[in-house]
Amino acid sequence: MKTVNDFDFKNKKALIRVDFNVPLDDTLKVTDNTRILAAKATIIKVLEDGGSCVLMSHLGRPKNREEQFSLKHIITTIEQVVGVEVKFVSDCIGEETLNAVENLNSGELLLLENLRYHNEEKAGDVEFAKQLSKLGDIYINDAFGTAHRAHASTSVIAQFFPENKCFGLLLASEIENLNKVLTNSEKPVTAIIGGAKVSSKITIIENILDKVDHLIIGGGMAFTFIKAQGGNIGNSLVEEDQQELALTILKKAKEKNVEVHLPLDVIAAADFSNEAETKIEDIFHISEGWMGLDVGPQTNVLFSKVILDSKTILWNGPVGVFELSTFAKGTIYLGNAIAEATKNGTFSLVGGGDSVAAVKKFELSKKVSYVSTGGGAMLEMLEGKVLPGIEAITK
Repeated sequence: MKTVNDFDFKNKKALIRVDFNVPLDDTLKVTDNTRILAAKATIIKVLEDGGSCVLMSHLGRPKNREEQFSLKHIITTIEQVVGVEVKFVSDCIGEETLNAVENLNSGELLLLENLRYHNEEKAGDVEFAKQLSKLGDIYINDAFGTAHRAHASTSVIAQFFPENKCFGLLLASEIENLNKVLTNSEKPVTAIIGGAKVSSKITIIENILDKVDHLIIGGGMAFTFIKAQGGNIGNSLVEEDQQELALTILKKAKEKNVEVHLPLDVIAAADFSNEAETKIEDIFHISEGWMGLDVGPQTNVLFSKVILDSKTILWNGPVGVFELSTFAKGTIYLGNAIAEATKNGTFSLVGGGDSVAAVKKFELSKKVSYVSTGGGAMLEMLEGKVLPGIEAITK
């Protein structure tokens, strides 16, 4: 796996695909700089070698070059994070862009305008990728968040750098840490799969059954498993058409000697609201008109015990509606158990939008081994898919 550490960038222009698709507020200020921070090490490596950086990224989903999606809005944040002045060019191809790159000196940083202002980017257009390839001597892909897309800048472009392409430090780290779960894991391995729907996680569950010893199922998707086994779940979320599938998963897990842990009890409410009346109920006997919105105290004890006995943990998905403080306790309890296991030497990887949001909200990011930056890309790797952005560098 070639990374930036295998190259000397002295007097070279590095064309780096970063993932600076960051959230902006109403005044177009960056509200979360995590993705920019994640790319810093790669950028600094190039600059310290005596090279220059040409950064390319997308931002949002523009249709007609809307001004709100311009990458110029994130210049100040990049300068604050990297500590270097950022030059900017108002396109990512064309004469003006070529001139800006031509005039770039060692130690300088140039940010290109939003790649998705051109439809050719998402279409994976070869000619567009060829034009982009003229903007650097060495191509670096450091955008894990888009590694699952076969776009011009993430996979098609690599063919124009047969010898001079590599992974950035972030993307290399993502691959390495995911492999610690998928291929080089220390047993026992526990996967915690939560969230609302079984249907969105089915491929992941099927792929990891061969790799785990314990499977904890939480969140809304647990009710489909409970109802499939004859439980009364009241008004709790359920996918009626996935019950057969839930039973199949349980059967497969048993055949593979994987222990499945479902919640024992829930915090039930009559309404989906922070102010709702709540009560603790057995998950198999939830009252009519009530719904489970968080796991209960017995479940917290059960899940924690499994977690503390694990050597490798994958956490993807919350176990309750953690956005509402009344129903966040189960996810907090779970997160704290993972933090404690990590402190005791367990390797823990957190990934997927909601889990990452939860560890940030409850200040657990630094208490787990690794927090993945790419939601969709991570999920596809967990599903066993080959990601175009990764394959383009390795082949």
